[in-house]
Amino acid sequence: MDFLLSFLIFGPLLFAAIALFARNDASAKGICTVGSLLVFLATIPLAWNYSSEESTLRGTFWAQEDALLDRLDDAAARRYVDLAAGILHGRSSGAEGDPGGRWNTAEDVRSLVKERSAIELFPDSADAEARRNALLATIAAIEEDDPDRAATARAKADVAAESGDQAKAERLRHRAEMVLRTSGVWLDEGAEAILISDRTYNDQSLSSLPATPAARQAEISRRQAFVEICELRKAASLDLAKRLKFVTRVPWIKTFGVYYFVGIDGLSLPLIFLSTLLVFLCLVYSWHIEKAPKGYYILFLVLETGLVGVFCALDMFLFYVFWEVVLLPGYFLIGIWGGPRRTYAAIKFFIYTLAGSVLMLLAMLALYFNATPTSFNMLALLHDAPTMSLAFQGWVFAALFIAFAIKVPVFPFHTWLPDAHVQAPTAFSVMLAGVMLKMGGYGFFRLAYPLCPDAALSDSITLPLFDWVLPFGVPALVGGLGLINIIYGALVAMAQTDFKSLVAYSSVSHMGFILLGLASYTHAAFEGAALQMFNHGVSSAMMFFVVGVIYDRAHHRDLNAFGGIGLQMPWYTGVAMIAFFSSLGLPGLNGFIGEVLIFLGAFQSSILPKWMVFTAVLGLLFGSAYILWTIRRVFLGELGNDKYRSFSDLEARETIALVPLAIMCIVIGVYPKVIIDVMDATMVSILEMSSKTFGG
Repeated sequence: MDFLLSFLIFGPLLFAAIALFARNDASAKGICTVGSLLVFLATIPLAWNYSSEESTLRGTFWAQEDALLDRLDDAAARRYVDLAAGILHGRSSGAEGDPGGRWNTAEDVRSLVKERSAIELFPDSADAEARRNALLATIAAIEEDDPDRAATARAKADVAAESGDQAKAERLRHRAEMVLRTSGVWLDEGAEAILISDRTYNDQSLSSLPATPAARQAEISRRQAFVEICELRKAASLDLAKRLKFVTRVPWIKTFGVYYFVGIDGLSLPLIFLSTLLVFLCLVYSWHIEKAPKGYYILFLVLETGLVGVFCALDMFLFYVFWEVVLLPGYFLIGIWGGPRRTYAAIKFFIYTLAGSVLMLLAMLALYFNATPTSFNMLALLHDAPTMSLAFQGWVFAALFIAFAIKVPVFPFHTWLPDAHVQAPTAFSVMLAGVMLKMGGYGFFRLAYPLCPDAALSDSITLPLFDWVLPFGVPALVGGLGLINIIYGALVAMAQTDFKSLVAYSSVSHMGFILLGLASYTHAAFEGAALQMFNHGVSSAMMFFVVGVIYDRAHHRDLNAFGGIGLQMPWYTGVAMIAFFSSLGLPGLNGFIGEVLIFLGAFQSSILPKWMVFTAVLGLLFGSAYILWTIRRVFLGELGNDKYRSFSDLEARETIALVPLAIMCIVIGVYPKVIIDVMDATMVSILEMSSKTFGG
């Protein structure tokens, strides 16, 4: 299964390379279309086995940790044992080795790691309880050599309880009682101090290395192994590590700690499924393209690699590379196959997106150099997030927020989107609205909020240079921007006479609900926002296909010049109604459940002003207004022009593109559990990381 995930990422590039050498355009189109179908089909076994898959990120890390132990000598192993005991069992010790001398070799450490792996990977097995008790007895025996440890922890717990910090008191009591937590492990303060102060295996200058080449290499290898073990331990300690599956982690740029590190969880799996499906449907729909079809189809496969890579990457450097891969195909698809003002739209799309990428790069480098040890590992960075200062978090959050807000897009960074949509070919508009906008929302969930929990929850904002303190906090700011998107996008959509421009502004409005959910900090709102990303991807893709079908026949998109299309094209009208009513949020279709969860969570929120929630309801009313008005102008009444009588109903390629999405709108609307069950556990973990710290 791990191989299938890499196939999803690089399979499109393989088929693109084969198509590049095809003898003619028809062959190239066939190779790309079949290749995209095979990539989509590969998502089905991943989705089917996701819930039952026992191989998690923790298992992958522990297997790699076992191999790394072979690179440590006995002295280094004894040092590592002390750190491992602190991380695994909530026990910290500043001694140079194990006080009791019970674990003295690397082989003993490997036994501990394997036993820990067996217990935590399979907590429900028949002998799990007995093995857990045996391991606790071993730890208790070691604790006998340090009898003051538990007493000190209990005393600290009493002090914390008296000061009102019940959470810290409870943690210290657990530490004192040496509870082995099978639901996850955490790096305590003592072990963190050991890691930071351990210059021998961390960032000691190279001048102190042994003089002989062999000794120098052995020492460097030993230090790298120790640092990597610490990084793996941090990453494995997160509850999110239990959700990530089909993980692959191999060195890429070892000097800087960059890995090909990919995996999927409940947040990324639905978006990967949607990306691969839409690429296949877009290539089928585009079979009539005559202008340089080989390049057109190859660029779509390159775009697919970037999109799937973004949703799989767990290394920030790799994430950034895939993020940039998405930019280039988009620029060329608009600039070559777009409308009359395609050059302007392509350049605007490129500049806005690149500006966001630069901010994300700066934030990524800041996180890398701030980490101890330096790392691009997203999960290790997430582990250290609560220890970062509020000022540092504030700058990183601002950079990441703006970078992802441009992609969503959030007001006032939205102006590139209508131009890009109007000028882009239909298939690229489908990908842009269906998946590419979701990259911004995904970035909020995956990086911005969990990496900067204190900044994202800050109740005050200070403007740099001016030292002005704004009279509201970050949640209110995010919720306010979402509210502007919802209302402003709907009102501007209502004023449009260009069919495609109307759908573009409707996307601006609908993406505002995701910000409203993020600002609410409740389980229902977070889950609703994630579900809204997927559901909007389905319905907006359908709507752009609907626009493309009528444009191919009428060669214009003037809403006031249509009318009566429903009688002339009944099958097309029926499918279009599903798309429109899904976007409207009609109960029984997929657009309803996400918005309901967002509003339920927003009403329960203790940090989002209630007036914002009530005002956001107006967006639903305005949305219903422009949707129903559009239906009346396009599909109802008399034919707007006699030439419309010659319009044929849906062709085969158009049917293949629209019907699967219509089925998804109905199935998810009637049975949303199929998506919610996949997302739920992951969204709980992300919400916990985003709303509270792990440290003392």
